[in-house]
Amino acid sequence: MNKSKLLFIGTPLALAISTVLNPAYAAVNIQCPGDKDTLSTPASVDAVPSLGNPGYDPKVKCKHLGAGDGFITMADGREMFILGFSDLTGVPQNQSASHGLLAATSTAPTIELSEGDKFYLSLTNVGMLKRPDLFDPHSVHFHGFPNAASVFDGEPEASATIGMGSTFTYFYDIKEPGTYMYHCHVEASEHMQMGMLGNLYVHPAQNGSSYDDDTDVEVKDYTKFAYNDVDGSTGYDVEYPIQIGSFDSVFHDEHIAVQPLPFADMKDDYAVLNGRGYPDTASATPPAVPSEVDALHNQNLDSSDDIATTQPLSSKITAYAGERVLLRISNLNVTRNYTLAAMGLTMKVVGRDARILRAMDTNNPLQPLTQTGTDLYYETNSVTLGSGETADVLIDTTDVTPGTYFIYTTNLNYLSNGAEDFGGMMTEFQVI
Repeated sequence: MNKSKLLFIGTPLALAISTVLNPAYAAVNIQCPGDKDTLSTPASVDAVPSLGNPGYDPKVKCKHLGAGDGFITMADGREMFILGFSDLTGVPQNQSASHGLLAATSTAPTIELSEGDKFYLSLTNVGMLKRPDLFDPHSVHFHGFPNAASVFDGEPEASATIGMGSTFTYFYDIKEPGTYMYHCHVEASEHMQMGMLGNLYVHPAQNGSSYDDDTDVEVKDYTKFAYNDVDGSTGYDVEYPIQIGSFDSVFHDEHIAVQPLPFADMKDDYAVLNGRGYPDTASATPPAVPSEVDALHNQNLDSSDDIATTQPLSSKITAYAGERVLLRISNLNVTRNYTLAAMGLTMKVVGRDARILRAMDTNNPLQPLTQTGTDLYYETNSVTLGSGETADVLIDTTDVTPGTYFIYTTNLNYLSNGAEDFGGMMTEFQVI
């Protein structure tokens, strides 16, 4: 069967009708205005900067996401239905629907930005192949970001949401570094439980400068930092985003079965890091592509949209002895708080909720915290996060014996994959 026939059969009826009857309103229309020279061709209609274009503004960053449904493979082999986002960046506009159908990933594509960026995020609602009865709009909520305009916030009562077959471009003027996250804010308890969650973080303007951290016995120079600390105290060598989450398999099963959803009885039984349970969290080989996703995208004559995995992000942490590691930990779970601990390693918490842990200088209250004030960093072996909270954690491997350590939840009943023990919310920290 050729791809055009496959698309026609697979496209949700609502999406097809909406596109045919309302062509002016239901369309993929990506915006990425990166050219400084307005007389030249736009930087890219496919939201990919033209590297050879001398007029392109390097501070403009663009990304294109699809919102729809899909499947993931849990660590015990179970295939679970999800709603989520897919990365359509660089996909030609007229192929976005076919690429985005049943292509949702868990966790969602990572968004990595720098202070000073002008970020254009286009979101296309491709519809839900397995739930053609639903007409759900979607949105992106940049959690913790101080939007100047509420239209870009993603909260449905006060901002734009995207109907099936349509695209909306968000704009963010990136001012404040730190660890954030993003999620769909439409019918949030449902869409977030179903998997519409992703890592998002912002590098500080201080990156690229060299600072000595006087607290480091080796007086090491750092050029990468969690925040604009002015003294190098949040410097690190390597960073890893770690998003805490969990799923209620009954809720997901009832969703695809088109049954009333048990909102008041959510009891998550699959705990994950970056969309995977252990041992998949620490594996370089991603979980198997679920059968229906494989059949739609990989087993046809046009292989241009082959999907290698719907769970792209490993949580394995690797560092050379003496390196300092930054963990960007976030929790977007809708049912409970979680505690994440490091066995045999010291966590130094330097930021919470995209703010450096530094007190205000009472003698200079108008000065930014990065310039004055006392450090409120603290050392611990665990951090507890509620839904919507983040933590920036440094782990220094100086004097740490090479070997494999574990990052795991102290909620020990969540060290399982469904009914299968010895899995769940755990990953490996390898010191070489």
